Amino acid sequence: MSAIVEPISPSKALIMDTMMDENNQQENMKMRDDESLREEQLLESDYSTSDEENELEPEVQEPKLYIICPERPELVLCEPFFSTPKECLFTLKEASRYKLKFSFTVSNNVVCGLKYINTTWKTGVRVDKSQVMLGTFEPRKEPYVYELEEDVTPSGVFARGLYTTRTQVIDEKDRCYVDITYYFDIQRQWPESP
Repeated sequence: MSAIVEPISPSKALIMDTMMDENNQQENMKMRDDESLREEQLLESDYSTSDEENELEPEVQEPKLYIICPERPELVLCEPFFSTPKECLFTLKEASRYKLKFSFTVSNNVVCGLKYINTTWKTGVRVDKSQVMLGTFEPRKEPYVYELEEDVTPSGVFARGLYTTRTQVIDEKDRCYVDITYYFDIQRQWPESP
């Protein structure tokens, strides 16, 4: 079998060169698109692994509640503890100044919009509800410490007696990290030290 080769005119050669250049450009574009696609896939896989890491639930650990009275030693409440109406955790003197301090550590992930909610009842009637925005906290081993403003215990015959308090620490997604209920007493005088 023999092949017949025709001479190509310069105009036909130019057209064929142009067509070959266009084909080469299209192939180059495809290769670039393939490279871009591969890079995007790599980036997406990197993001997906970091998203998996970010899916870890944050944890608020080692919560402690401190009751600070200038006239008394610091009281520390940490879980777990047992409190009943007959076994209240502490007694405060009426009209005494006190501050609450809260400490905790955060692990696994950032906890956003952490808030402290404290609700107090006397004989079944809610007498106080306070909510304080603590903020956003990153994981770290050292504890975070948040001190609330100084307050004064109520005074008078109707203020004395047994109180029930529920303390909660909740984040912006309503995940509850601390939910404790305890009892305390307000009396005319400080209790005698044992």
